[in-house]
Amino acid sequence: MKSHDVHLDSEYTHWITEVKERYRKAQIKAAVRVNTEQLLFNWQMGRDLVVKKAEEKWGTGVVEQVSLDLKAEFPDVTGFSTTNLWYMKKWYSFYASAGLEVAAINSIDELQNNSQKLHQAGGEWRHSEKLHQAGGELEFPLLFAYVPWRHHVEIITKCKSPDEALFYIKKTIENGYSRSALLNVIEADYYHTSGAAITNYSERLPLPQAQLAQEITKGNYDLGFITLPANYDEKALENALEQNITRFLLELGTGFAFVGRQKEIVVSGKTRKMDLLFYHIRLRCYVVVELKVTTFEPEFAGKLNFYVSAVDELIKEEDDNPTIGLLICKDMDKTEVQWSFRNVSTPLGVATYSNIQIENLEAVLPTTEQIMERVRQAEEEFILAQKEARED
Repeated sequence: MKSHDVHLDSEYTHWITEVKERYRKAQIKAAVRVNTEQLLFNWQMGRDLVVKKAEEKWGTGVVEQVSLDLKAEFPDVTGFSTTNLWYMKKWYSFYASAGLEVAAINSIDELQNNSQKLHQAGGEWRHSEKLHQAGGELEFPLLFAYVPWRHHVEIITKCKSPDEALFYIKKTIENGYSRSALLNVIEADYYHTSGAAITNYSERLPLPQAQLAQEITKGNYDLGFITLPANYDEKALENALEQNITRFLLELGTGFAFVGRQKEIVVSGKTRKMDLLFYHIRLRCYVVVELKVTTFEPEFAGKLNFYVSAVDELIKEEDDNPTIGLLICKDMDKTEVQWSFRNVSTPLGVATYSNIQIENLEAVLPTTEQIMERVRQAEEEFILAQKEARED
C-alpha cells in the first residue's frame, strides 16, 4: 500500500529494487556465516573427541555424557544428541585419518563471486605426510561452510574416500543440491560415472567447453526408473523416458532442459526426426540424444553427426555454442567407437544404459486358479440371470 503524499517514479522503483536485492544478499551471507559457525563447532567437537582420545581417557560412555551435559546447559538447542556427536567425530576422523592437507578458503565473499574457485577446489586437497596444523590436527576447510550439516553426514556415510566426498561437496555447491537430490546423485555413482563417456569433445570443442561437456556426460546411464517388456524397441524406450522425463533429466545431470522428442528437421525437402533434443544451460548449447537398444555400430556415429550438423545449421542461434551429440546404447566396443570418430567433424559422445526393469509377465497374467475362479463366477452369474428372467 502506498503512503500519502508520495510520488513514486522510475528512479524510486529502480532504487527500491536495489535495496531488496541487497537485503536478499545480506540474508544469504548471514545464513552462510551462521552455517559456518555451526559447522566449525561440529568440526571442533569431532576434533576434540579424536585428539583427546576421549573414550580412552574418560570411558566408553563419555560421548553419551557429553550429550547429557550439553543438553542440560542448552535445553532449547537441537543437535546435541549422542548420534549427532558420533557423526561429528566420524566427520573429523573421515578426513584426518586419510593424511590429507586442507587449504582453507579465507574469503567467503571471494568464493561467492569467483566460480573458478569451485573448479579449483579439488586442488586444495593434496597428499601429505603431516597434517596442516601442529599437533596432528586438521584445519577446518571453509569450503565445507557452503554445505549443510545433514549433507555432510550423508556424504561421509556413503562415500568411501575423501576424494569422493570432496567431489560431492563441490557438486552440491555448484548445483545447489537438496539432500534428496544429493542422495540421488550418490546412488547413481556420479563420482565414478560422470565424465566417463567416450567422446571427441577435446578435439572438436574449445578447451573450457570441452572440459565441461566431458564432465556432464556419464559413461553409463541408470534407467532403473522405467519398466519395459522384454522385447522393447527404441520407440518404447523413448516413450518411457518421455513419460519419466523429470527422472531422466535428473539422471542426465544438472543443467539439461528438455526441448522435445522426435524433433523434426527438414533437409533438402526431406523430413527427419531426432530422438531427443535438449538444451544445456551451462554449456549454452543444444544436445542431441540418440537412443539405440542394440550394441553400438559405426554407422550410428554418422547419423548422429548428421543430426548435430543439422541443428547447428537450422536451430542453433548465433549466441549458442556448438551443438554436441550423445548416443546412448545398450553396449559398445571402445575401439569401434574411437575409430568411428576419426573422420567426424562434430563433437560426439557415446555412453551405455543399464538397469531397465523388465515386466514380469507372470505377475501380469492371471494364474490357472484365478482363471478357473473367474469361470465359476461367470457360470453362477449366468445361472442367476436365467433364474431371474424366468421369475419375471
